Amino acid sequence: MFSIRTFWNDLRNNRTMLLVSIALFVIGIVAGVWLAVPLGQYLEKQLEQLSVVTEQLQQSNHVELSYFILIFFNNAIKSILIIYLGALLGILPVIFLVMNGMMIGFLVYTRSTEGVDLVTLIVKGLLPHGIIEIPAILIAAAYGLKFGKLVLDSLTTWDSAARYRLKTERRQFMKSTVTAAFWIVIMLLVAAGIESTITYWLVRG
Repeated sequence: MFSIRTFWNDLRNNRTMLLVSIALFVIGIVAGVWLAVPLGQYLEKQLEQLSVVTEQLQQSNHVELSYFILIFFNNAIKSILIIYLGALLGILPVIFLVMNGMMIGFLVYTRSTEGVDLVTLIVKGLLPHGIIEIPAILIAAAYGLKFGKLVLDSLTTWDSAARYRLKTERRQFMKSTVTAAFWIVIMLLVAAGIESTITYWLVRG
């Protein structure tokens, strides 16, 4: 059930929603750049909140461990929730993807206007952990979108044969979410380890 092959096969079966997930994330990044001025105050407040948390963590006796715990549990809880809250017609995964994309787009845009070297920002600040963390988040959102589609199909399908097929598909999907959740958590565990050590050292260095 938890084999990597099962996870990969399930992911292939859900590739349409994964592509939708990627598209929404990219739209969010573009929106973060395009709407940097009108939404700048709101997005900057979000970044300031993160800065406050960062400053608090800096005061702990074990900074890297504190970072790891916060990053891992924050991402893991949100990712698992976004899978199952996708049952609300997939609305929350859409918001989650667009907002996360906007934050990245806004961050890159504003820091570039401040004279920060983009290559350094991306290579040191985003890439080391993001290469694992972002795919994990996209996969979680893809499952959430799939859940929303299944619920919507159930609400709009009246043919008995079609409803029986949907029931079977829902049962298989719910089983696949357990496997997905397991591997997403593993991916986020690794990403948090990298972000709290390698990314942290590179940014501070």
